[in-house]
Amino acid sequence: MPVSDTELTNPKHKTREKAAAWAVHSFTTSGIVLGFLGLVAVFEGKQELAFIFMGLALLVDGVDGTLARLAKVTQVTPQVDGASLDNVVDMFNYSVLPALMIYWFEMVPEKFSIPAAASIMAVSCYTFADTSMKTSDYYFKGFAAFWNLLVLYFFLLETSQVTNLIIIGICCILTFAPIKLIHPMRVKAWRSITIPMTVLWGATAFRLIHERFQTNEVSTISNLIFWLWIASSIYFFAISVLRTISKKY
Repeated sequence: MPVSDTELTNPKHKTREKAAAWAVHSFTTSGIVLGFLGLVAVFEGKQELAFIFMGLALLVDGVDGTLARLAKVTQVTPQVDGASLDNVVDMFNYSVLPALMIYWFEMVPEKFSIPAAASIMAVSCYTFADTSMKTSDYYFKGFAAFWNLLVLYFFLLETSQVTNLIIIGICCILTFAPIKLIHPMRVKAWRSITIPMTVLWGATAFRLIHERFQTNEVSTISNLIFWLWIASSIYFFAISVLRTISKKY
């Protein structure tokens, strides 16, 4: 039901709007709290907890933008730059935390661990300073600092240290490349499929993390869950490649 002009000027209505806007800002801020808890888990050597907190932070980031638009935070709380707040949180969760995980959990050869982590931090600064990071059709331009997702793939697929190092190098280069990566919550094309695939990817990833620590062997993880996760991953990769090479998607 539309809100009448009288209701819009009602002090109670404005109070509710501000409360909703600040609630969204608080929700966005909770992402960095989750990231910090992930950081603590890394230092304590608790890989499962680190990935769980990282995943929860990713969930917050996935929906806070939609909530911010619904709450009209830009108009209701103009003194708070929601985009800057989001970038601060994302820089920590998408770059700082995964860079530390790569170093701390020895995901690359030891002599390259610091250079690899430092490279991630350096190129991420460019990513978050790039005013054209998101395209007009709501795709991400370049690799867009998806280091948290990359670390998760390293962990679940148990790729070798050398393979991880090579992939990190490639992704650093792709940060500056004119490729497009799909934003699951904002890209309109294929949204009816993309959103369910996002839920599937998240649910299977969490289950795989849990089972990985229960069994300690990837080979014993449920084949169905694993291949559903792979299938959803391929979907996002395919959509991104198609959009990079063609404007039809």
